[in-house]
Amino acid sequence: MQKKKVLFHQDNAPCHKSMKTMVKLNELRFELLPHPPYSPDLAPSDYWLFADIKKMLQGKKFGSNEEVIAETEAYFDSKDKSFYKKGIEKLEER
Repeated sequence: MQKKKVLFHQDNAPCHKSMKTMVKLNELRFELLPHPPYSPDLAPSDYWLFADIKKMLQGKKFGSNEEVIAETEAYFDSKDKSFYKKGIEKLEER
């Protein structure tokens, strides 16, 4: 069976750039596509939205993926339009 080429989009998370990870990716013959730290292709919400949700999830423990999904959906449902509007407006200041 002919092997297919695998491309791996590498982000800059420390665990993804560790020596063990890099050795394994090399061993598996993954071709790495580097991800610049401040890539212009990131969605603008990446800069403010995920910092806020990260704070909300910090220290919480979940027993299943469903619990994480429910908590995340509850987070987004709890935000009104002004939260998102203010976040987008903050981008102009950057």
